[in-house]
Amino acid sequence: MTPSPATEQIATLAGGCFWCLEAAFNRLRGVHEAVSGYMGGRLERPTYEQVCGGGSGHAEVVRVRFDPNEISYRDLLECFFDLHDPTTLNRQGNDVGAQYRSAIYWHSPEQRAEAERLIADLAARDAFPSRIVTEITEAATFWPAEAYHQRYFDQNPNQPYCRAVVGPKVTKFSRHHAARLKFAE
Repeated sequence: MTPSPATEQIATLAGGCFWCLEAAFNRLRGVHEAVSGYMGGRLERPTYEQVCGGGSGHAEVVRVRFDPNEISYRDLLECFFDLHDPTTLNRQGNDVGAQYRSAIYWHSPEQRAEAERLIADLAARDAFPSRIVTEITEAATFWPAEAYHQRYFDQNPNQPYCRAVVGPKVTKFSRHHAARLKFAE
């Protein structure tokens, strides 16, 4: 998934279960692909079981390949902050552990600066009831998750976790960002 230098960029984001982020980002105009995977840990080629066990140090992430002429990096980050709670350390709802941390893995100094600006803006306007704990860290090796995790929600909408957590989150996201969607939901 190497971006074309002229038209594509990569964003890598962690905000809890990657099924939620991947499902939402794949619906956005300008996003060419969102892939679930792992970043920020100690193991090479980690498995889902190793990451979920909490010992690998990896976060569940989504790597987003996008066209900045159609959707800006800042717009992606604003969507990211709508999709998860950036104020809970190593936790999203019932998902607990460092693998569910909130993190922005930057791929350029410009991305790092934009992430820092947005977090400062959100804090200045008290957008969240508590302090934002999202890490801003340089991107490391991205390890794609196993094939069955890719487009998981779209393929398994009736799976219990998808019905209870992912579906409502994607529905809310789609209503809030209707003008940015590739197709009407």
